[in-house]
Amino acid sequence: MQGSPLQRYFQTTIPAAPLATFRLAFGLLVLASVVRFWAKGWIADLYLQPKFFFSYYGFEWVKPLGVYTYALFAFCGLCAVLVALGWWYRTAAVGLFVSFTYIELMDKSTYLNHYYFVSLVALLLVVLPAGRYFSLDAYFRPGRWRSEVPRWTVDALRLLMGIVYCYAGLAKLNSDWLLHAMPLRIWLPAKNDLPVIGFLFSYPWVAYAFSWFGAFYDLTVPFFLLNRRTRPWAYATVVVFHVLTAVLFPIGMFPYVMMVAALIFFPAEAHERFVQWLRRTFRLGSAAPRQPVALVYGPRTRKLLLMTLGAFFLVQLLLPFRYLLYPRELFWTEEGYRFSWRVMLMEKMGQVQFKVVDGVTGRARLVNNYEHLSVLQEKMMATQPDMMVQFAHYLRDYYARRGVPSPRVYADAYVSLNGRLGKAYIDPTVDLARESDDLRPKPWILPFDDEIIGL
Repeated sequence: MQGSPLQRYFQTTIPAAPLATFRLAFGLLVLASVVRFWAKGWIADLYLQPKFFFSYYGFEWVKPLGVYTYALFAFCGLCAVLVALGWWYRTAAVGLFVSFTYIELMDKSTYLNHYYFVSLVALLLVVLPAGRYFSLDAYFRPGRWRSEVPRWTVDALRLLMGIVYCYAGLAKLNSDWLLHAMPLRIWLPAKNDLPVIGFLFSYPWVAYAFSWFGAFYDLTVPFFLLNRRTRPWAYATVVVFHVLTAVLFPIGMFPYVMMVAALIFFPAEAHERFVQWLRRTFRLGSAAPRQPVALVYGPRTRKLLLMTLGAFFLVQLLLPFRYLLYPRELFWTEEGYRFSWRVMLMEKMGQVQFKVVDGVTGRARLVNNYEHLSVLQEKMMATQPDMMVQFAHYLRDYYARRGVPSPRVYADAYVSLNGRLGKAYIDPTVDLARESDDLRPKPWILPFDDEIIGL
């Protein structure tokens, strides 16, 4: 093998088992998430009952599909099964990415970091050759079977995991998290009724210990997982850390997704042993040839794939820093906050009262938010200015249809951030119905009058 170290790296192949086990575990986890969502009645609660939905900028056309939303979830679950089995793999991966991302985009109030992570992984799986080994595609079409894949196809998943962890750690390097142990000093005492360890959560030093360890863990765990000597201990830490977060905080499937995804750092031999265990346990035959066969891309295909992955990771590296384009405190305005791996950094509570004013008579009407929004939507909207603008536009159109001429919409909003006293959040003299919902800074957000030092 000739060429520079970088060229040799891109020509190196490794066993395909890590991609196969990751594909299987990821598909099953997404399926479990869909089943859980359906079983708890959240499809109706979140996507059928509300009268209004908060859209993402540029994706205003993405809306719930009425009763057909159930079909969308069923299709997403089916694609997850097919991805796990490696059957019609490429088509299934595209279907999983499109359907899951559509679900994620239907209402901004349901945003969670792990939904975004699932969409990114699904997009990566579209281009990675995870269906070439231990799959129904390879079983029914032996010519597609490959026992080895380019090393960079596995490292792409490791890199994404590293970005998630390191950016989450960088986000914790701020004065609220490290110097004041916020918001853990608020959250942990609420869990002091847990058996055995609950009493500890009433002590402030425990919140500080959790805060500092959390930052250290996020910043270092990818590197410990990459190292052969520290990998077993690092993965044990991953399990303990995420089990503890699952017990303490209602963050859904995220801890389990991260525990399973971190297995990609283990060597190919460990994944191969797992595949062989599955074959023996479930008596799975194999139509694959015995002689190892490597997947080798042609020069043009490899260049196209590498350029695609390069663009993907460039976006992932830069997007979390877009908050630097906005002039004021990120935690206060939340301009550039989403899609940046800022996980559980804020305890932000708010209340907002909207007033609709008749443009001719000046008559004012106070709005009962719960007549239009779900409990979750109202809670999320009360602290996020872009959602306030969207709701104001909805109220403007709603009252205009009911005969109110040229309605103006004003809001009195008060927000508390990480234990601080609540204070006025937006300018109550600004007609939000006339403000645009775009990516520009929002000058009508009132000053924070405090400072959170850090990234």
